[in-house]
Amino acid sequence: MPKSASRAIPREPLSRAQEILARPRPERAKLDAILAAILARIDASLDRFTDAFPKPSSEDGVYAPMDNTEWTNGFWTGMLWLAFEASGEARYRLAAERQVESFRDRIEREVNVDHHDLGFLYSLSCVAAWKLTGSMSGREAALAAARRLMTRYLPAAGIIQAWGDLSDPEQAGRMIIDCNLNLPLLYWASEETGDPTFRIAADSHIAQAAKHIVRPDASTFHTFYMDPKSGQPVGGKTHQGFSDTSCWARGQAWGVSGFPLVHRYKPDPGLIDLAARLANYLLNRLPDDLVCCWDLVFTDAERDSSAAAIAACGLLELARALPLADPDRETYEAAALAMVETLGEHYLLPLGQPGTGILAHGVYHMPNRVGVDEACIWGDYFFLEALVRLTRVWEPYW
Repeated sequence: MPKSASRAIPREPLSRAQEILARPRPERAKLDAILAAILARIDASLDRFTDAFPKPSSEDGVYAPMDNTEWTNGFWTGMLWLAFEASGEARYRLAAERQVESFRDRIEREVNVDHHDLGFLYSLSCVAAWKLTGSMSGREAALAAARRLMTRYLPAAGIIQAWGDLSDPEQAGRMIIDCNLNLPLLYWASEETGDPTFRIAADSHIAQAAKHIVRPDASTFHTFYMDPKSGQPVGGKTHQGFSDTSCWARGQAWGVSGFPLVHRYKPDPGLIDLAARLANYLLNRLPDDLVCCWDLVFTDAERDSSAAAIAACGLLELARALPLADPDRETYEAAALAMVETLGEHYLLPLGQPGTGILAHGVYHMPNRVGVDEACIWGDYFFLEALVRLTRVWEPYW
């Protein structure tokens, strides 16, 4: 990625840095208590979701079971692996391993795999299994998923197309900000196999995302179209945000998290500088409790707790990559802690019937009124990941 693309524009100053830094830091005991509360909720749903998966969002706070067909199924399996790492309890590992076999079957039978979210599916389930247990079944399934993801790479445009049949003119050349978190699957596959084509595609896509999805003011488009034949940029649109010119909160959080995760494989300072610019834009547009509204154009609208959980993980990953002397590094860590504390104190759903979600007040798809003011399984995953990051020495599955 040309460094001039990200480093030519300074970060927006953090207007609330002193306020964030002045907040009392939660004690380790409080974080452990929140983590224990999440594990209790996982335990309550473990039998329900060992041979099934939670639907993407809840209804009245409860996830219905489904087969392994959605783009979101990896988040629950990832939660099982996190629970295993956090507790050492074998029941979580056993449930996760059964689900890994479901993911192997899914990629072998090609069940709903024609989209870019194979990273969300296979990094958190099968790559995690390989890293934690040496599962050869997980490794082979994840490599098969990476090869499938490569079929969506459009060389002329230099991107991985997000959705749709590659011959569908409505979807041709569409990339979205979420894909930053699918790229680690390709980098991992390149390292595992020694095949540079996975890395070349991922490098190209992240460069195009940095150049076109990120606006000059460090807000982001949800989705951006490239001409798949000429490779020329067409323009940015929203899919789940308020408007084409607003900034969808979860998309901004994907950017804050995704660019630093790619930096683990592609150590370009420009990626970290870019992530810091996105982080400052987001932090300057949060309500008082630091849990974002569903679009950053609002400060008094429906919240999206799932976006806040993603952002907390991203801020921690960003802070890890920044030099100790960076002026905003401490603020990023403090903001992540404050977000996690607020989510744990004020957004945790009561322990209830099997299938009850973890984080209340999430939003799946506001324009379509799907999963509004509900639990979202990715929000639950990233909330748990943030807590594990804060209480353990942990290496990402990404």
